[in-house]
Amino acid sequence: MKEYDVTIIGLGPTGATLANLVALNGFSVLILEREKSYYNLPRAVHFDDETMRVFQTIGITKDFLKYTIINKGTKFVNSKGDIVLDWPRPRKITENGWYPSYRFHQPDLERQLRKKLKKYNKVKIEHNSKVYRIKNYKDYVKVSFNKTNLNSFHEIKSKYVIGCDGANSIARKEINSKMNNLGFTQKWAVIDLILKKNKQNLPDRTIQYSNPKQPATYCRNVRKRRRWEFAIKNKQNENKILSEKYIWNFLKPWLKKNEAYLERKTIYTFKSAISKNWIKGRIFIAGDAAHLMPPFMGQGMCAGVRDASNLAWKLSKCLQNKHDKRFLRTYQSERFSNVKEYVETTMRMGEFVNAAESIEITNNISSGSDGKKSMQSIKPVLGKGLGNNSDINRGKIFPQLKLKNGKSLDDKFSNSLILILSSELRSKKKLSKIKTVIENEVVGLSALLKKYKAKALIVRPDRFILQSCKTVKGFNKFIKYFNKF
Repeated sequence: MKEYDVTIIGLGPTGATLANLVALNGFSVLILEREKSYYNLPRAVHFDDETMRVFQTIGITKDFLKYTIINKGTKFVNSKGDIVLDWPRPRKITENGWYPSYRFHQPDLERQLRKKLKKYNKVKIEHNSKVYRIKNYKDYVKVSFNKTNLNSFHEIKSKYVIGCDGANSIARKEINSKMNNLGFTQKWAVIDLILKKNKQNLPDRTIQYSNPKQPATYCRNVRKRRRWEFAIKNKQNENKILSEKYIWNFLKPWLKKNEAYLERKTIYTFKSAISKNWIKGRIFIAGDAAHLMPPFMGQGMCAGVRDASNLAWKLSKCLQNKHDKRFLRTYQSERFSNVKEYVETTMRMGEFVNAAESIEITNNISSGSDGKKSMQSIKPVLGKGLGNNSDINRGKIFPQLKLKNGKSLDDKFSNSLILILSSELRSKKKLSKIKTVIENEVVGLSALLKKYKAKALIVRPDRFILQSCKTVKGFNKFIKYFNKF
């Protein structure tokens, strides 16, 4: 029976991201994908700066960037056509080193992630593979699957198994975890089109039509792709709604039938739900297998990528025999509250789209001198987990700063823990087994340490702060604990 370090069920963006991050650390990975190839039609269309930072670690940004466009933000418009809320995404590099918001075509991303995986000789991808049994043992997991194209049955052993297998996850079923519904369930039609030629009258950003009679969304996507979504009322006939006659009648205010190709039409049930348990023994779930959210914030795929980034480095440490199962359990505790804030905010945004100005989406809403409201993006910290949970800096994202030579911190220390030292602690550098940078080597670090009121920081491979040290006197104790990482 073949054995692997990590087996991943599902080769969507979450699974492919996780596979790349684990492979980057030199471990063997088996990926079991049900389909014979990637889905070549639009699905996810948005990701943020934090997600792009993970793609940077993987090493695909140079090639992938040309397939993206910068998203200019979202406007919420009421039934009268008035803007009731603006969510701008300024064309400005954020603390993560990238623009705050991008549009993309999911098949473009999947091609890049899979292309990268081919460079690792310890990665094996099995397409046409339907998993039908996963069983925990003390030191490994046994996975049984059927090669559907050959009708042959196989079994493998793996030290860890991660289900990135979507809303109907077999991995979630095997760990006996139920989805907790958070209260938002609504059917929407999703219509993807390709323009025959560019239309100047179509907005260059996302528009949320907050109209109780017909809630709808318009998305500006890459190249000539455009998407419309609209809510389906309880008594509406779904087959009728997906008829070309109905679709083109709906699109009449924006497009004529001869101006675009209809690429995809489908009905989704937008849900808000989080799995109660994400871990059992050596089996984990991530992405849509662990949580579902409506698409109004464009955070569904992003949340899965964050799951992968959090879990990958912890799996790698455990595969190096440096930590026990309690270390891995911080995956759920850290990710759960983070994703819950995104899901709940997305729910409120969905309610806003359905009921216009009667709903307060977040605390990050302000009114300008003209009385118009604008919204800022949320950036939730990690939940309780690794490090001292009373440390006010723990769980915050650490900015992507640049060394004096112009190279970014992420590129130099890709996928590694980093010890950040103030100049006062320069002499202590040799005490650490962790890769170290000194305050004067990094542009803007002095101001950042002052902001954090810290003399030293440990930055995790997923670029969150593990812990900070506030005094020179306390450093020895601080570093003694973290050297085990």
